[in-house]
Amino acid sequence: MLPTLETLEEALGGLEGRRILLRADFNVPLDDNGQITDDFRIRAALPTIRWLTGRSASVVACSHLGRPKGQADHRYSMTAVRERLTQLAEGVELLENLRFDPGEVANDAHFVGRLVEGCDGYVNDAFGASHRAHASVVGPPALLPSAAGRLLAKEVEVLSALRQQPKRPFVAVLGGAKVSDKLGVIEALVEIADEVLIGGGMCFTFLAAQGHSVGESLLQADQIDACAKLLDAGAPIRLPSDIVALTPSETVIQAGLNLEPDWRGLDIGPGTAAEFGDLISQARTVLWNGPMGLFEDARFAAGTKVVAQALSKSRAYTVVGGGDSAAAAREFGLVADMDHVSTGGGASLELLQHGDLVGIQALRESTHTGAGQHG
Repeated sequence: MLPTLETLEEALGGLEGRRILLRADFNVPLDDNGQITDDFRIRAALPTIRWLTGRSASVVACSHLGRPKGQADHRYSMTAVRERLTQLAEGVELLENLRFDPGEVANDAHFVGRLVEGCDGYVNDAFGASHRAHASVVGPPALLPSAAGRLLAKEVEVLSALRQQPKRPFVAVLGGAKVSDKLGVIEALVEIADEVLIGGGMCFTFLAAQGHSVGESLLQADQIDACAKLLDAGAPIRLPSDIVALTPSETVIQAGLNLEPDWRGLDIGPGTAAEFGDLISQARTVLWNGPMGLFEDARFAAGTKVVAQALSKSRAYTVVGGGDSAAAAREFGLVADMDHVSTGGGASLELLQHGDLVGIQALRESTHTGAGQHG
């Protein structure tokens, strides 16, 4: 059982005047001018921040932003995030980008020591980073009374329920580019879900495993055998029945499953989108992780949009697994219609696959908050 904000308050004998280190996930998208284009992740941390400040705690937030490779890089400065955070939650201190120091990714003990210096407690609300054994994620719980923030606790509750007790039929919709990125979670989901619908670039490796010609579409030849093994084992996997492809002359073609050698499949076809939409409408639980095509290009957005709209209209409990699918739901204006939109793409997949994350484990094993006595 995760230690909660309430158990942290109890362990510290109250929070008034206490300095709390908050690991947040403020890894927000920035435009070319360094301005935030979507502050969803900052707003997602507000319930935890307000709970802490409402009890007169002093909050010191920290986060990574982008991949600055262990050195200061002005492109990844927290300045814009700090300005937005100040607008939303006055009085919260925000440290500079954690990844400006190589000690963050290396989980260096000295860096952990510097982070926790002067702090009385630690809260992890960075679900999107909790699959990383980085200093700010796994270090502080060994040194300070620690707790899961509201966002992290909710993510764990929702995604664990998908693994353990989904209402059925449970339909998982998976997209994205590479089979290799999601093979583990596909293998886990075919044991749990009633239907696993596969689109996106990774569907072409599955189609190739069935013997179809995929032209110039994205293909991971080294994963064909793994896909064939899943299909031959009778896994409840449903693949596209038609494709939207691009020819060398930039003509968009609605095609069957066997593409010409120089055609490139970039979206599921309308027939497949309708089939997937029907299955979603009949479900009681739906997980969606990954777009059905190159949705950033309007010519190849229809498959993703139909799936997103089917989720928005569904009476099922709908979970959007972060990353590009969350971005697509926001682009189509459908986020408000989803029951849960995860803040972590990779973290949500890893939790679904393994049932645990290193950051969650670190909180459970913290001996300072009485987590052990609470289960």
